[in-house]
Amino acid sequence: MTITLENQVAVITGGSRGIGAATVKLFVAAGARVVFSYLRAPRQAREVVKGYGGSGQVVAVRANVAKMADAKRLIATALERFDRLDILVANAGIWNYQPLPIAKVTEKDWDEMMAVNLKGAYSVVHYAVPQMIRQQGGRIIVLSSTAGQRGEAFHTHYGASKGGIISLIKGLSAELAPHHILVNCVAPGWIDTDMAVPVVKNRREYRQAISGIPLRRFGRPEEVAMPILFLASSLATYMTGEVVNVNGGSVLCG
Repeated sequence: MTITLENQVAVITGGSRGIGAATVKLFVAAGARVVFSYLRAPRQAREVVKGYGGSGQVVAVRANVAKMADAKRLIATALERFDRLDILVANAGIWNYQPLPIAKVTEKDWDEMMAVNLKGAYSVVHYAVPQMIRQQGGRIIVLSSTAGQRGEAFHTHYGASKGGIISLIKGLSAELAPHHILVNCVAPGWIDTDMAVPVVKNRREYRQAISGIPLRRFGRPEEVAMPILFLASSLATYMTGEVVNVNGGSVLCG
């Protein structure tokens, strides 16, 4: 069976690079119209849109999803352009490369991590859900991390933000089920994106990272985008509140 998202509209946060850009590509290939957000990568965002020849099927919106006004404008753009919203992928996130002992995690560090990773998911969900309720259905897929499942020493604020995502989707799945809105989570491990570049370039750190991955490599962005596409499709009509692990076997949990 071929996965199709024909006539569906998706909003994807953080769609200019990495997992987000790979998800935009797969969704468009499946027939969806996509509005994606970007913040610090305008050139990459333009390249993503340019890749579709200005067809209008893909729209880029500069938005900081940690700000409610920006999240509202992002969702409003999708509704103004395409008059519906079927799928929300909350992917935008940040990570701290430099290890930070908890005693050195500042209030600013903590607040920024929670604002982007956790509040950024809440903000777009907050504005997307009313439209999905009006349409009597929808799909919400939020990106967590292996760090949200097992914690992460010296990256505790990152792990806490991603653990919060898992709790968020589990609560939402029960709350929104009566409206036929399915809410799931994808939890990647190490993926070869811009975020991982400092580790990939450091031979010692890279060897240490892959030593804990049974498949002995980092994943590719499209290897995360494919499960996201599955969760958005008609092949996943009886899944909600689930965490789909995409980590090469590094965290073995059901």
